[in-house]
Amino acid sequence: MSAVMTDLAALEAELSARVAAAADAASLEEVRVAALGKKGAITERLKTLGALSPDERKSMGAAINALKDRVTEALEARKRALDDAALDQRLAAERLDVSLPVRPEAKGRIHPISQVTEEVVAIFSAMGFDVAEGPDIEDDFHNFTALNFPLDHPAREMHDTFFFEPKADGSRMLLRTHTSPVQIRTMMTRKPPIRIIIPGRTFRCDSDQTHTPMFHQVEGLVIDRETHMGHLKGTLEAFAKAFFEVDAVKTRFRPHFFPFTEPSAEMDIGYERVGNEVRIGTGSKWMEILGSGMVHPNVLRNCGLDPDEYQGFAFGMGIDRLAMLKYGIPDLRDFFAADARWLEHYGFDPLDQPNLATGLSR
Repeated sequence: MSAVMTDLAALEAELSARVAAAADAASLEEVRVAALGKKGAITERLKTLGALSPDERKSMGAAINALKDRVTEALEARKRALDDAALDQRLAAERLDVSLPVRPEAKGRIHPISQVTEEVVAIFSAMGFDVAEGPDIEDDFHNFTALNFPLDHPAREMHDTFFFEPKADGSRMLLRTHTSPVQIRTMMTRKPPIRIIIPGRTFRCDSDQTHTPMFHQVEGLVIDRETHMGHLKGTLEAFAKAFFEVDAVKTRFRPHFFPFTEPSAEMDIGYERVGNEVRIGTGSKWMEILGSGMVHPNVLRNCGLDPDEYQGFAFGMGIDRLAMLKYGIPDLRDFFAADARWLEHYGFDPLDQPNLATGLSR
């Protein structure tokens, strides 16, 4: 028995030395397998217990299991030490030198179109409007027919609309000339009440100082059982006051014609010019900024809504023109010139997100 105990002591000394010498996790795993694996030294000795007498089995079993526990504990302790050393090495390698100079301030700026879009969304979101979107490429039904455009309306002609090549059936897709098709898609897929705004790109064959072939619009649509011109006027006056950030705004509504609204009106706001600055809310001059009206009964019918049960109003305005008015930008074409100097001058800080609590603009 003493010879066996001596053998166990020698085995423990050997395994302890190998554990202490293990330099990494792979080496430590080799030691564990050599000691405790299926054919490990300690496992083999446990297999010999069956040939011993009950008294010898009891004493030897306790001794071998005690050795197994000590070796297991030594392996775990060494593993923790190796893990701690690896972490210390990683932390040392990833250390941040706080004495280094700070990075230069980022030069990126938010484009005025993006800024004004976010301002408009912030205002109407506070009024309970959702943001709706739709495809830039449309068909004739959603862009014209459903909106009560007559077949001979000039807007359908090539000089005003970008058409694609005809399909086999003669129909032609087109680049949407307004964001109104999203109104149609929404009314055909959602049950009233509806309260949405639709910011997006639109396309028309036009180009000069105040017109570009691609420009940006935002439209609004409200459909409910009881909606009238008073609601339309109040909504638009509240928007103008919030957007131009003035305490009061003078407005007037002039009769107009749009195929998709009846009655229709253009909204003017009062302003005065002081030098090159346009001041909204004061003065005796008038400036048209948007079109609006009550949704035409034919449009409601085309969308599967009963005009005797539902009514609503719609409005639309150019985001590019709003940006020019508010921020004194003289030429619409500069919006699309990709001039970094222009963007540095007219752009906005990316961290200044428009909101009604702290102010929409800088």
